[in-house]
Amino acid sequence: METLLADRPEHVVHWGERRPPVAADDPGNTWGFDMALPDAELNLGEYYNLSQPYGTLTPEERFSINNHIVQTIRMLEQLPWPAHLKRVPQIAGNHHERMDGNGYPRRLKGAELSIPERIMAVADVFEALTAADRPYKKAKPLSEALRIMARMARDGHLDPALYRLFLDQAVYEAYARRYLKPEQVDAVDVEALHAVLKSGYNGKG
Repeated sequence: METLLADRPEHVVHWGERRPPVAADDPGNTWGFDMALPDAELNLGEYYNLSQPYGTLTPEERFSINNHIVQTIRMLEQLPWPAHLKRVPQIAGNHHERMDGNGYPRRLKGAELSIPERIMAVADVFEALTAADRPYKKAKPLSEALRIMARMARDGHLDPALYRLFLDQAVYEAYARRYLKPEQVDAVDVEALHAVLKSGYNGKG
């Protein structure tokens, strides 16, 4: 017998041998990861899942999503890159880092990120916001995506200088003409977007 809603011991899936080496003090962590690891791999408890205070994901589910970049780095660093591509693992693996050091998987700050890595972060966010093939969200119109990115640059997520360049060089327009649906391409107030940046993050990592 089981009540309609319950948290039971068998709902908790323990890590066992699958425990990933992502904690900063894990001796098996040779990649410099610095991520909080949930106590369990998964928790299927009904009360537990329904009582999450923020969003719809549990910490275990959020870690499972974020773990994709850990696997990306581990996989890419095993490949025999030629000299001119040797930084591919870092560029691909650091696009979820933030200028203020609150990103993942290594909590790197802006000063520790190369220009290509910062560019990748801007490109990744813009593509994610405007993509029409994501089953969990609707594609944002151009103006809304750029407003969200302006706040992210102001608040220490993205590089403000690169975001300004992204705006001033109209990179978003070239991308929109080629990849966005016509109904997504609306008017963009560049001056208003610049104004969002003025009283925020100073861009120093």
